[in-house]
Amino acid sequence: MKKILSTLFLAMGLLLSAQVGIKTETPRSTLDVNGDINFRNKIAVFDATDNSVFQGNNDQLLVSRGEGLPPVWKSLRIPEYEANKFYLIYNNSFSDKVGATFTNADDSSVTYNSRGAAFTKGKDYSTLTKFKKIDGLSQVITVFSTQSKAYFLFETVVQANFSPVGSGTNPTDNSIDYACGIFVDNKLVNLRQRNIKANNASYPFITHTQIGIVENLSKGDHNVSVACTRLGSYDASNIGLAIGTYAAGTGNINSFIAQSSLKVDVYEVPEVFNSIIN
Repeated sequence: MKKILSTLFLAMGLLLSAQVGIKTETPRSTLDVNGDINFRNKIAVFDATDNSVFQGNNDQLLVSRGEGLPPVWKSLRIPEYEANKFYLIYNNSFSDKVGATFTNADDSSVTYNSRGAAFTKGKDYSTLTKFKKIDGLSQVITVFSTQSKAYFLFETVVQANFSPVGSGTNPTDNSIDYACGIFVDNKLVNLRQRNIKANNASYPFITHTQIGIVENLSKGDHNVSVACTRLGSYDASNIGLAIGTYAAGTGNINSFIAQSSLKVDVYEVPEVFNSIIN
């Protein structure tokens, strides 16, 4: 009996101090199983901080934390998508306080009557002379599906350093035309033209808002940017124009008030989705 007990204790000591392999002669960890495992009861993780044993909650998975650390229970939340429906996949917003400034030397060479032909969808930024990008709004977005709708909301403040109408030699009809465009991969997807006009107050400013949309961008990363231009001056050859900032010599607004913002939402029909089960 003493010999049998000694043999059992020796075997237990070897199991506690050595690596054990099941269906393998070269175990690579404390317990190395080469084959299928069937758990009939429970799996628990020991927490050395409070000497507790946690079996996890319903629908949790054991997640590795790397070498030398015990695994932890995690809840895996995968969105459930229905086929052929759009879902908001990407959402972000950006801002810029630098903006762009223009003098009458920046007036576009595109004549008033030819603007419709010059500013068309898909025009490359490099072909639109005298457009200036608002650098802080140039960002990268990611599209994951071939079926998508990307929405862009651009807002900024436009100011001209007009004197009040009727003061000095300032006529009553001086104004400046300008335009801002939204670009994806340097291709024009949306453009709005507006006019800022002198009034009874010094240094008038207006809020400029535009919404653009582009469908079915290719999967992957895309560069989004906003650029503006001064189209033409009407009795305003010596007047400065500022977009996304304040005009020189003015003091009624600042860079915080005039800053630009761009909001981007990308809705997609997911290509990989889980069916919803009631």
